[in-house]
Amino acid sequence: MQRIVPATSSQWDIFCSVVDNYGDIGVTWRLASQLATQYGIDVRLWVDDLQAFHHIRPEVDPNATTQRLRGVDIRRWTTPLPPVEPGGVVIEALACDLPDAFIQAMAKKSPTPVWINLEYLSAENWVEGVHGLPSPHPRLPLTQYFFMPGYTTGSGGLTRETTLYGERDTFRKEAQAQSKFWAGLGLPDKEALRISLFSYECRSLPDLLDACSRSDRPIDLVVPQGKATAQITAWFVHPQAGDILQHGRLRVFLLPMLAQDDYDRLLWACDFNFVRGEDSFVRAQFAARPLIWQAYRQEESAHMDKLAAFLDLYCARLPPKTASLLRATWQTWNREESLGALWPGWIAALPTLSVHARTWARRLAEQDDLASNLVKFIDNLLEYRAF
Repeated sequence: MQRIVPATSSQWDIFCSVVDNYGDIGVTWRLASQLATQYGIDVRLWVDDLQAFHHIRPEVDPNATTQRLRGVDIRRWTTPLPPVEPGGVVIEALACDLPDAFIQAMAKKSPTPVWINLEYLSAENWVEGVHGLPSPHPRLPLTQYFFMPGYTTGSGGLTRETTLYGERDTFRKEAQAQSKFWAGLGLPDKEALRISLFSYECRSLPDLLDACSRSDRPIDLVVPQGKATAQITAWFVHPQAGDILQHGRLRVFLLPMLAQDDYDRLLWACDFNFVRGEDSFVRAQFAARPLIWQAYRQEESAHMDKLAAFLDLYCARLPPKTASLLRATWQTWNREESLGALWPGWIAALPTLSVHARTWARRLAEQDDLASNLVKFIDNLLEYRAF
């Protein structure tokens, strides 16, 4: 029998094409760094937009061709790609397409690399049926395997560092650490209801700002730099100088784009969070705070199916009245309709939603994470090949 070489002994190539600014590289970098630091895997990460990478990891040099960070060999993905021998594992992350020359090199390598198609996250029922399926190349002696992130044991799981929950809980217990964090962002200690907002442009955003300004309690809206910043600034008829805007019961704090670790702390420190896409959505769930998710818009409103599938899971153990409110609020936000009528009920339900968010985060921690599932999956493939 052929000797089995564990996946952790191979070099891994991970390719990431930055499509939507930060989400793709955010997810891919978390996976790459966890594989390197937790499993000691020699990871080579190919990225086609190092400037976007630099925004979430300021240590990254956007002008470097090669660099190393947290044990990961980061390479600029250029066209054409310089000749390079593929690693033993090749991951095509989030619907990017590998360079043809690299695929040809994979086919010539012996043994051929394990080729993984790491898909976008979804809670839809079809995910478990596709997860792990092989897809033979039509011409070359290569087979690609679908690896589907998800929320059930029949999926690939979610990217979650082993230290994440401990760091979160320690931060929340230490008032001094939270004060230092807020001060580092130029904000006072939290006195009002504090909400983070990271969203796409949205027709219902002005209505949300209006509802916050007329709230029964003061609200601080903390907004990292993003697609909605200009829309928010434009809502204020007479904006003050600087990065603090105020109207009625609402204060808006405009922040620069945050590094990943600081964004995690923002999610932990706020009372609840508006998030978008995939990376901030998952991190908000791990934060164990109430959240409102804006799914990435897709043609023919396909994103609403993703939304509905997640809501079926997330609302399953909520009281019916609260579940109905949560569904209506998320669906209204994603249809870009006014949240005004739902807003008072949402604010009143925050204590119940907070308990539920903590319960949900604990349930997620009971699952194996994506990196460990991926290593097991590849080791099983290598063992099968050995026979």
